[in-house]
Amino acid sequence: MPVVPHRFLFRFTIPVPRVERRSADSRPFLDLEDAAPFPEFGALDGVAPFAQIRAGWNEGGIGFRVAVAGKKMPVAEVPDEPRESDGFQLWLDTRNTQTIHRASRFCHHFAFLPTRPSRGEGRKGGTAAAHQLSIALAKEDAPFNRAGLLRAVSQTTADGYVLDAWIPAESLVGYDPDANPLLGFYYVVRDAELGEQFLAVGRDFPFDHDPSLWSTLELTR
Repeated sequence: MPVVPHRFLFRFTIPVPRVERRSADSRPFLDLEDAAPFPEFGALDGVAPFAQIRAGWNEGGIGFRVAVAGKKMPVAEVPDEPRESDGFQLWLDTRNTQTIHRASRFCHHFAFLPTRPSRGEGRKGGTAAAHQLSIALAKEDAPFNRAGLLRAVSQTTADGYVLDAWIPAESLVGYDPDANPLLGFYYVVRDAELGEQFLAVGRDFPFDHDPSLWSTLELTR
């Protein structure tokens, strides 16, 4: 591994298609079967992925699907520590201001965690955990009063899980796809067994609080 990861040398833009949301009670929340998976940039540094990610948006919000494969052990949960639990963490900046090193009120950190199936539940999908988290050293925190509107469901598979997450527009300060179709974005999929899958740079860089290290989602029509 080079001292500076090859992915550090690039700024990525990922197109995200507009997709209608299903009914409020539907699971999953969006029909993402035809949405292309995110490119896997880890190949630039010889890192093999274990998670496939899709996304879609509409005026009501933005949704993600994370499919993790290759597991042999159950999902690891750390009580009251969503940052340390298995799952999908993402950062969104509705202003895509990648020249700042401290988060603004338009920057958000979310964690979506799959749940273990209960005894007798088998592979039936169930409600997963959804959290909004603070960003260290932020100049101003995004409001947390709409965090209860976040939604997540998960379903176990033969060697992993599929996690669907929905972030409504009400939970995203400044979300306006017409005026600002570019969103600052970063993600990490954490797994106690398989490791961590990053969009670009890893823990040697402060991506968890420095928006200048984030890439871009382009909300396309």
